[in-house]
Amino acid sequence: MSPALTFAREPHRRGMVRVESWWGRAFLRAIEELAYDDNQLTGARALARSGRIGGLVVEAGRFAAAVDDERGLWTVSGTVPVLDDGSVAALEEVVGASPERAEALLEGELPMDVAEHAEEAGVELVPYGDELAVTCTCGHWHAVCGHSLGVLHQLCWTVDRDASVLLHLRGAEREELVGRLRRDLKQRRSVETGAGARAATGAPTRDQIDDVEIALDAVLRARRLLEE
Repeated sequence: MSPALTFAREPHRRGMVRVESWWGRAFLRAIEELAYDDNQLTGARALARSGRIGGLVVEAGRFAAAVDDERGLWTVSGTVPVLDDGSVAALEEVVGASPERAEALLEGELPMDVAEHAEEAGVELVPYGDELAVTCTCGHWHAVCGHSLGVLHQLCWTVDRDASVLLHLRGAEREELVGRLRRDLKQRRSVETGAGARAATGAPTRDQIDDVEIALDAVLRARRLLEE
């Protein structure tokens, strides 16, 4: 089982919470597909803003939170499909292929080209509506109750603020992924710093050494031809 990410209870909010990122909006659309009607969605958004949903727990493929309302205390839990090992490796390769992508993810952003390249490799990062399976102890008659939709909205806000939470939910463990990206960036910068220092001091770079060796080989070949 992957390490669990825990997030504090969201405070009460009077106004609408805007979802800003492209991945957050895609996640929100998947949530809205689950609602019975617009009235249920309106109630779920109000519940998500009410401060009555407890801390959120996110693991690979799973999430959960408690909800307190006039009728009692309920537990909402949900699942999403996790990426297999090959898909996680493909995702990590896509992100690590560019320092700009790695730096963006470390800042909580998910560049669109990462999703596009991941999709080309057969990896879907944002789950579809029918991939979101959610249950609540309230026993509501509809498959997805207002408590569940409220928790899903808070999960969407959390994902919107930090894309690595979405990747963790999909099976790419956040601490492991972030740690690897930081190490790779540090190594890249160390190499770039070393190359810059050699250039500044006049020390030959590897490319310059290769060029000299090629030129020397050409001179020796020409000399042998003249001697013949």
